[in-house]
Amino acid sequence: MTEVKIKTAFAAAHPNIALIKYWGKSTRDGHNEPAVSSLSITLDTLLTETRVRFDPQLDDDIFLLNGKQDEQKLSRISRNLDKLRQLAGVTTRCEVASSNNFPTAAGLASSASGFAALVAAGDRALQLDLSFAQKSMLARSMSGSAARSIGGGFIKIALQNSGPEDAVFGRAFAEQIAPAEHWPLEICVGIASESEKAIGSTEGMELSRTTSPYYDAWLAGNDQDIADAEQMVITRDFEKLAELSEFSCLKMHALALASRPGLLYWSGATVEAMHCLRDLRAAGVPVFFTIDAGPQIKAVCAPGYGDRVAEALQSVNGIRRVIRCGLGCGVRVTD
Repeated sequence: MTEVKIKTAFAAAHPNIALIKYWGKSTRDGHNEPAVSSLSITLDTLLTETRVRFDPQLDDDIFLLNGKQDEQKLSRISRNLDKLRQLAGVTTRCEVASSNNFPTAAGLASSASGFAALVAAGDRALQLDLSFAQKSMLARSMSGSAARSIGGGFIKIALQNSGPEDAVFGRAFAEQIAPAEHWPLEICVGIASESEKAIGSTEGMELSRTTSPYYDAWLAGNDQDIADAEQMVITRDFEKLAELSEFSCLKMHALALASRPGLLYWSGATVEAMHCLRDLRAAGVPVFFTIDAGPQIKAVCAPGYGDRVAEALQSVNGIRRVIRCGLGCGVRVTD
C-alpha cells in the first residue's frame, strides 16, 4: 500500500425516489445487497455536492456535512473510503465535504445522492476509471438506493440480471431503462418535517426483516411488480403506473408498520396529503403519491400538471413547503 499526493475532486448527484420500493437487505453476504429489485426516478432540483481531498498529511479521515464536522457518520464514510483505497492500492486519509440543498436524513434519499457523489469524486481523485456498473455496485455497498443515483431518468436494480459475485463490488447494480426525456414527469415534494428521522432506513429494514409477519409476502410479489412497472414506463401508461406505484408504497409501509415495534414514518400531514392527491386523481388530474422512510410526500404527475398539484399540496395543513422537480441526470464530476 502506498500514499498519493494530494488529489482533490468534486462531484454532484441527485437523490432518487423509488416507484417500486426497496425495503430489506439480503443476508447472503457483506456487500449491502438489496433483498428485492427496485425501480426509481432521479430528481433534478434536489442536489448533493461533494468534494474529496486525499492528503498524506491527514492522520484520520474527516467528514464535513453542510459545513459542520460530523463524527456520527464518519465511521460509515471511512469504511466506504476504504473500498476506494483498496481499489487504488493506497492508504492516504481523506477529507470529505458534502452539502445538500434539501433536508438531510429525512426521507428524501440524501444518502443515495451523497454516496453516489462520494463514489464519483473518489473515482476521479484516485484515477480509478470505474465503469458505470462498478460505480453503481460500489455506491450500493454504501447505501442501497445510492446505486440508482449513479444514473438519471428511470433506473432499476433487477437482482435476477445481476452479474457474478465480486469480492469488492458484490453483485447487484443499477441500469437505466429510459432517459429523462422519454417521459418528462413532474414531481412535487411536500416537506412535512425538516428534522432527521428517529429510525434510519438500515435499522428499519433489519427490524422489518426479522419481525414483520408480512416480510415473505413482500419478497414474493416483487419480481412481478418490477416487470409490470418497467413495461408501464416504456409505454408511458400513467394510469397503471399510478396504481402500481401507490400499491408498492403502501405495501412497504404496511410491512414497516407490522414490525415490532412498529415503524411509523408518516405524520398527520403525510396522511392528509395522500387523501388530497387521491381526490385530485379522482377529479381527473393525473397524479399519484409515493413515500419513503420519512414523512415527506412525493407527488408524481404527468407533464403540465405540476402547478395545479403543487398548489393543492401546499394547501394541506402541515405541509411546510413544496419543492418542484423534474427528472434529472446521473452523477457527474464537476471539477
